[in-house]
Amino acid sequence: MTKRNNNRTLKLHGKPSERQRQFFAMRTLYTAYGGARGGGKSWALRRKLVLMSLRYNNLRCLLIRGSYPSLRGNHILPLLSELGNAVSYSESKKVFTFPNGSTLQLGFCASDTDVLRYQGQEYDVIAIDEATQLTEYQFNSLKACLRGTRDLPKRMYLTCNPGGVGHNWVKRLFVDRRYNDSENEEDYGFVPARVYDNEALMQSAPDYAKQLSTLPSQLQKAWLDGCWDVFEGQFFPELSEKVHITPPRKIPAHYHHFAALDYGFDMLAVLLLAVDEQGGLHVYREFYQPNLTLSEAADKVAALCAASDGEIPYICASPDLWNRRQETGYSGFEIMSRNSTLPPLIRADNRRVMGWRTLREYLKPDRENSGLKISQDCPELFRCLSALVFDKHNPEDASSNPHSITHLPEALRYAVMSRVDSHADTDLGEADSFYSRKSKSIIEY
Repeated sequence: MTKRNNNRTLKLHGKPSERQRQFFAMRTLYTAYGGARGGGKSWALRRKLVLMSLRYNNLRCLLIRGSYPSLRGNHILPLLSELGNAVSYSESKKVFTFPNGSTLQLGFCASDTDVLRYQGQEYDVIAIDEATQLTEYQFNSLKACLRGTRDLPKRMYLTCNPGGVGHNWVKRLFVDRRYNDSENEEDYGFVPARVYDNEALMQSAPDYAKQLSTLPSQLQKAWLDGCWDVFEGQFFPELSEKVHITPPRKIPAHYHHFAALDYGFDMLAVLLLAVDEQGGLHVYREFYQPNLTLSEAADKVAALCAASDGEIPYICASPDLWNRRQETGYSGFEIMSRNSTLPPLIRADNRRVMGWRTLREYLKPDRENSGLKISQDCPELFRCLSALVFDKHNPEDASSNPHSITHLPEALRYAVMSRVDSHADTDLGEADSFYSRKSKSIIEY
């Protein structure tokens, strides 16, 4: 493409692939282009912004990357090379200014506080490269900058690979297409990317795909095939929809039923579970709701337990419920226990590493006489478990970020630890004798 402005000629080199052309043609409010590594996503994102800046006068564009070094290496330097002297560039402001008045600002967003620098700004087009490196809070904050009264297109473009702190929200919106009441399905479009779509890379580095094919199977699925069910850093790569998900069914009443919960005002997470004759653990119902007071949470949990498939003799709950609250002088345990229909609450074993190890044992598909089965009626639990990543400082622990996905996995961790003798990793069933005592004894525990 050749464009002449004020006696300056801009020649854009490179031929888009069919997949990149598909991305260029997208007109949804939010468009994600992602999947496998090496799909030519960054080039397509950069070229899309340049083409729109040339087409529309006075268009305001913003290009975001997770860190400044990656922003400079992946976009600033390539843009300087591609645009030459046909477009002016301010190093101090990190802004390219086109002869028709359009601007392309480049920035980074390494933490939640970095989005503050964009508050109050208005942009017609916002592009996020490697969107899975940003949190959902950062994404939503940047969405608020997509506004203006001028008759110009309002669009947000994202590129993404499986994995990273933002894997969960990107997968939910663009791959799984699961939306809440404030989101419009028609606003979201997704263009899948595979390494074989990038003809330029296949010609310049024909062995790249072969290199990816030698990776461990989980990474190969993510990086070569663009599979969003597995990714680098996934805490439970053994989790499988085929192995661990079962159709909804009524759980026999004679199974050992119990419940587990993790409470916070930001989210109440509750699971109903049952243990079969062989020691297998079945998660058959979930409850997931934010902004509930302790008394409201008690009402919700009591109603859920009353409608269970079997009698619920106890509920494993986070130990912090036993801490007295400064504002009331009462503990969360005391407040919730005022509901006379609520099954007895017992302190969960909150050892994190031991808990995750135990859960990993339950996930083994070849474990004798045991295992974990999750009903299709519990989609949030499977989603959150799938999205857990390793803690950066402790390879045996799961990260607490993003916090929004940790509540249901925490409840499941409490549940499996209630099935394990506190003095051994493999002796199951100690909880049965302890927790089958009278309600009063459990409450006093």
